[in-house]
Amino acid sequence: MTDSRLAVIVLAAGQGTRMKSARPKILHEIAGVPLIGHVLATARALDPVHILAVVRHERDAVIATIGDLGPEVVIVDQDEIPGTGRAVEVALHALPADFDGDVVIVSGDVPLLDAQTLGELLAAHREATAAATLLSAILDDATGYGRVVRDSAGSLDRIVEQKDAAAHELEITEINSGTYVFAVGALREQLALVGTDNAQNEKYITDVVGLLRQTGAPVGAVAVSDAWRVAGVNDRVQLSEAGLRLNQLIVARHQRAGVTIQDPATTWIDADVSIEPDVEILPGTQLKGATSVATGAKIGPDTTLVDCEVGANATVIRTDATLAVIGAGASVGPFAYLRPNTVLGVKGKIGTFVETKNSTIGDGSKVPHLSYIGDTTVGVESNVGAGTITANYDGVNKNKTIVGSHVRSGSHNVFVAPVTIGDGAYTGAGTVVRKNIPAGALGLNVAPQRNIEGWVEANRAGTAAAQAAAASTADDE
Repeated sequence: MTDSRLAVIVLAAGQGTRMKSARPKILHEIAGVPLIGHVLATARALDPVHILAVVRHERDAVIATIGDLGPEVVIVDQDEIPGTGRAVEVALHALPADFDGDVVIVSGDVPLLDAQTLGELLAAHREATAAATLLSAILDDATGYGRVVRDSAGSLDRIVEQKDAAAHELEITEINSGTYVFAVGALREQLALVGTDNAQNEKYITDVVGLLRQTGAPVGAVAVSDAWRVAGVNDRVQLSEAGLRLNQLIVARHQRAGVTIQDPATTWIDADVSIEPDVEILPGTQLKGATSVATGAKIGPDTTLVDCEVGANATVIRTDATLAVIGAGASVGPFAYLRPNTVLGVKGKIGTFVETKNSTIGDGSKVPHLSYIGDTTVGVESNVGAGTITANYDGVNKNKTIVGSHVRSGSHNVFVAPVTIGDGAYTGAGTVVRKNIPAGALGLNVAPQRNIEGWVEANRAGTAAAQAAAASTADDE
């Protein structure tokens, strides 16, 4: 149910220079989702009445992504005045004037912060009827973070940024995570008093906490139990660390739901992947995008599936597949390459060193070995012989091949599209099919074999082949 007294502000205006990337920092991905996507999903899980995102750097790219991920999010532009305080201030202007609830503030580059942690922070804030409550963490090395300064009674006194901290304050290991809950009235009132008299000449949101403290308003700090939950991503090292941590969480979640994962260290599963119980995943497997795997399937080893659908009890071994559908009980691989719009029917087979693209292979049909099948429809219970190639491109257009049901094609065939092979037809080994084959017919190219006796000795005299031929001829005599 929507919380009518809750708004969430996502800070997404930073440049992220330490990422050293032309792409905005918050658009870099972990588990197949941009950093900002993880943050928006967490914000949405709180069921707030308003979600606002403050943007500036690479604005168009950022808002395009936000629009795809959360069309309900209100976009707010930060102006030339720098700092988190100013970002929150412009967001407050975008809230309805009659909104009189709590405002949660989160950063767009903190992807591992979950809804449970935020919910607990919000509950503590409301239980204490606080004007402000921040989420803190205890770190072994607090370098670079704002420090949480407490008074002699242990209550929150203020927050001091790294560059503004005195020597004794730098020894503090409790840090501000940059996540807050404010009563909106107190926030509006105190933000108007915040200036830029600091080392960075920025308007800090942290100064609001100190101002509220001076007025005697209740403020608090809640330490998160797992410090990694509030870790921000500022460079590629931290990006990979966050990605690894998130993958560990995802893998463990699937294991607890009944999925066998033999080697979690080499298994990568994106956030939007769905896996049913009793699936077995072998080492070196990557399940990406919106891939779904039904119960009883066995995936891997050394397999990558992107946006694929795998049916119950299917087997996929050492395969690379994108936008493919693999039917129940089907078999794929090893060393198969399924390109987009491949559909393999129930109990079908795509075998060793087979590449498919934009093709439907019917129930029980098989393409077992060394083939390329493109722009093709195969009926049910057909067998496409080893080494078969569909010549689907004439230099201008891609053309269709249609193979009927219960067809048996010989080895080393070439189907020159557009061509149709009727139901129940056969083809001979080495056949190049340029014309349609009627149902039940045998298609073959008649080319009698010709043997030229003595050719090797006449044309390759002195070679090992010629010597072997001469010796064999002598033995026959």
